[in-house]
Amino acid sequence: MFQAPSVFTRAPLPPVTREPEPRREQTPTAPAPAEAPPAAAKKRDPYFDNVKYLAIVLVAVAHAWEPVMDGSRATRALYMIVYTFHMPAFILISGYFSRTFDMSAPKVKRLITGVAVPYVLFETAYSLFKRYVDDSPDTSITLVDPLFLTWFLIALFIWRVTTPIWLTLRHPLPVALAIAMLASISPDIGDDLDLQRVFQFLPFFVLGLLMRPEHFQLIRRREVRLLSLPLFAGALLFAYWIAPRMQLGWLYRANSAQEMDAPWWSGAVMSLALFGCALALTVAFLAWVPRRNMWFTALGAGTICGYLLHGFLIKGAVYTGLFDRYTWLSDPVGLVVVSVVAAVAVTLMCSPPVGRALKFATEPDMPWAFRKDPAKR
Repeated sequence: MFQAPSVFTRAPLPPVTREPEPRREQTPTAPAPAEAPPAAAKKRDPYFDNVKYLAIVLVAVAHAWEPVMDGSRATRALYMIVYTFHMPAFILISGYFSRTFDMSAPKVKRLITGVAVPYVLFETAYSLFKRYVDDSPDTSITLVDPLFLTWFLIALFIWRVTTPIWLTLRHPLPVALAIAMLASISPDIGDDLDLQRVFQFLPFFVLGLLMRPEHFQLIRRREVRLLSLPLFAGALLFAYWIAPRMQLGWLYRANSAQEMDAPWWSGAVMSLALFGCALALTVAFLAWVPRRNMWFTALGAGTICGYLLHGFLIKGAVYTGLFDRYTWLSDPVGLVVVSVVAAVAVTLMCSPPVGRALKFATEPDMPWAFRKDPAKR
């Protein structure tokens, strides 16, 4: 799926936003492993791999913009567009591939090895990275207050565990929307496990659970692609107009309305409004994703590595003062350079050699931790 100059710390965002922002790291971004149906396990659909690769490129590029977009209204507008739909798209796809999750032993094992273990390892790694590279000895290692992009892993774990509940309800999407709206007006939820994000992004996961292959066929119709062009154009114009007026915290969904010094009722209104905007832009994005095998299709299988690794690159640049020393990176040419470097770097991080090298952390076998036949005691 799955914020400016300190999208990478638990401190408030710096002058890029010039407005009150969430207390914690604001990086909604990316693609934890999906629970694939049996058919998908035999043959991968190139369309979904293309979706994941293109989305992770947008994630990395948007993160790279954060330290250098101060003063550029156009870049801020583009950033807002990307942040409106890239996490909803990831979460919707994750929900779609979680439809068969049923708490059976093999799937619970995969949930632990593919989501819980990477969360523990990378939450620890990012905390240590900040402690020593950023010279922040007070940075604690905790598994209850996710740092930077690791929030998506713990959120996916919670969403997937509750999948049987959502598939049992008669009207799961209205219930999920109600939970998101209530969370947006509930400042007492706190920071533990980033539950604000878990609740506020929940409707997209539930919607993914409800989707079927025929829905994606409808999305990829020529008529939808054509309608998406004026939609994106209108969204860009609107984002450019509202960029200096809107708090970016609404897009991060990490805090309640009261925590952003907004009226309590605005949380519920913005939850519904953003759900509609995110869904429209997600559909427009999915409509233009290529259906056939492309040069980057194989990289879609490695987006978990690109997601978890690209933060070290960007945070390392911030911690070492790279963006402060080279102020020309905030100029139009610099923004292009930053975008290209981020896209190329995350592409390399999604490559098969990197995936094989990191398999011990992203998909460990861990035979010592599980029974050979969990049904037997």
